Amino acid sequence: MKLSKIYELAVKYGIQQDPRGKDISEYFKNIKKEYRKLKGIERITFDKEALTNPFSDTRLLCGNPDSEIKKILVGIDIETAEILLADRIREREGLDLALSHHPEGIAYAGLSEVMRVQGYILNKLGLHKEAVSDSLKERVQEVARKILPANHSRPVDAARLLNMPFMSCHTPADNFVAKYLQENINKGAPKALKDILNFLHKIPEYKEAAFNKAGPRIILGKPKDKAGKVFVDMTGGTEGPKELFGRISQAGVKTLVCMHLSEEHFSRAKPEHINVVIAGHIASDNLGMNLLLDKIETHEKLDLLCCSGFKRIKR
Repeated sequence: MKLSKIYELAVKYGIQQDPRGKDISEYFKNIKKEYRKLKGIERITFDKEALTNPFSDTRLLCGNPDSEIKKILVGIDIETAEILLADRIREREGLDLALSHHPEGIAYAGLSEVMRVQGYILNKLGLHKEAVSDSLKERVQEVARKILPANHSRPVDAARLLNMPFMSCHTPADNFVAKYLQENINKGAPKALKDILNFLHKIPEYKEAAFNKAGPRIILGKPKDKAGKVFVDMTGGTEGPKELFGRISQAGVKTLVCMHLSEEHFSRAKPEHINVVIAGHIASDNLGMNLLLDKIETHEKLDLLCCSGFKRIKR
C-alpha cells in the first residue's frame, strides 16, 4: 500500500468516526474561507493539509508519499530513540514506515487546533455555546502556549537524516475509541460504576493494561455508586476546560469516562458531585489505533511490528 494511501485512509476513517458527523463540512467551509482571506506570509506559510484533513495532529512527517509500505513499526510514541530502533530493524529485516499515535513535528505544533471539536461535543451534550466558548478559547490558548517552546522537530529530523518514512495519527484513532466506548456503554446501560469497570475489563486492551497496573479505575466515586448518564470524554486533542465540570454536571452527566485527568482537573471535578472513571491513557490509545488499523487492513494486509506501548489486537 502506498504511504499516501495509508494517510488518506486514516483521515477518511477518522472523519467517519468524528463526533461532528456531517457537520464536519462546516469546518472545511470555514477553513477554506479563512485561507482565501489570508495575504502575504500568512498565506505562504498556511498549512494547506488543513483544507482536506480536519485533524491538525495527524500528518505525514517524512517520506515519499508514493513509496510502497508493507512493514510498519507502530508505537504510541515514536521519538528519536524509536526512529533509531526503526533504522536498526530496517538494517536487519527490512522496514518501510514508523507510525506514531501521539503527534510529532508539525502535528504536535498543531495539537491545540484540533481542540475546536470539543465545543461541538459539549454543545451536543447540552451545554450552551456561550458557556463553552470563552472557557474553551482560553484552554486552547493555554495548550498552544505550552507547546510553543517545544523542540518538536527532533524525531522528524532524525527520520529525515535516516530517510525513514514517518507518520503520526492522533485524533482519528481517538475518535474511534470515543465512539466505540460511548456506543457500547449506552447499549449496556451500566447501573453502577462497577458495571463500567466490568465492561472495560472485558476489552482486551484494558484487560492487558490491568495486568500491568495501568488498567481502569475509579478516581471519583465508589464502585456501588449509580452511573447515571455517562459521557465518554476521549477525543479533541487533550483535556478540555477545567472550569466546565459544573456545567457538565448540570447537563445531567453523572459519570465521566476519560483516558486521563490532570491533578488540576481532578481538583476542579471533585466538588461537582460527578463520578470519574479513568479507563487508562495508553490502553485507550491502543484500542483506538487497533480499531483504525482494522479498517485500514481491510484494504491490504500489513506487517505490523509493535513498540512503545502498542500491542496489536485484531477484531
